[in-house]
Amino acid sequence: MTNHYHLLIETPEGNLSRVMHYINGSYTTYINIKKKRSGHLFQGRYKAILVEQDSYLVELSRYIHLNPVRAGLVDRPEEYPYSSYSVFISGQADDLVRGDLILGMVASRKQEARKRYRDYVEAAIGEDLESPIKKVYGGMVLGSAGFIKETLKKIEEDYTRNVEVSGRRQLRTPGEIDEILELIAETYRIPKEAITSGTPSEAKKAAIYLIKKHTGLTDKAIGERFGGLSYSAVAKVCRRLEEKMGIDKGLKKSITKMDRGLSNVKG
Repeated sequence: MTNHYHLLIETPEGNLSRVMHYINGSYTTYINIKKKRSGHLFQGRYKAILVEQDSYLVELSRYIHLNPVRAGLVDRPEEYPYSSYSVFISGQADDLVRGDLILGMVASRKQEARKRYRDYVEAAIGEDLESPIKKVYGGMVLGSAGFIKETLKKIEEDYTRNVEVSGRRQLRTPGEIDEILELIAETYRIPKEAITSGTPSEAKKAAIYLIKKHTGLTDKAIGERFGGLSYSAVAKVCRRLEEKMGIDKGLKKSITKMDRGLSNVKG
């Protein structure tokens, strides 16, 4: 799109953070060299959502392919050059795009699947479709109630199986946390190190709130990053900050601005 992009990815390994770091980093380097500029290119970090391989996946695929049409960039989805839609409906070879998974959910024969998928997508042109993103649970899972329940159960089992999980989870998201802390430090004009140490401050509470909202860390793991706070203390900080935002317009404006800067999910 004009200021963000969507990728629908299936990965056999739990390495999405490394993949996205490579993609964003490589592209930033390319643009900086080409445009003779320096510094960050993207405003916020990427947002990852786990999607159930069911109608939810097909629906999300259609929503992404219709994004350029909804934005008024083209009249038909196949006209947009930065989209995989033409590969889906034509069957042409492409080194990056694999539509077999989604098309296989539509029909068993490829030619029929491509036609049905095209009919499915184009039937929604001009319709006021609700964004599938609005159905995302906890900011990270899109699927049926059973799928969400099993996903949360697995997360909990993985955590309790090994006490080092929280540490490894933090190692998987250092860029995410650092970006949030840098944004907080810049907003409040304080050293980044001061946010996670010392007595509770508005900056510290804002950091806890945004890390909880924008990363997959549990309350316990977040507490460990902030001087050994208990999981209940982390939950209390977030709840009280939300309550204060309801009456303090200046605080709400500041948090909302940072929140938007960290999110790359746009409808």
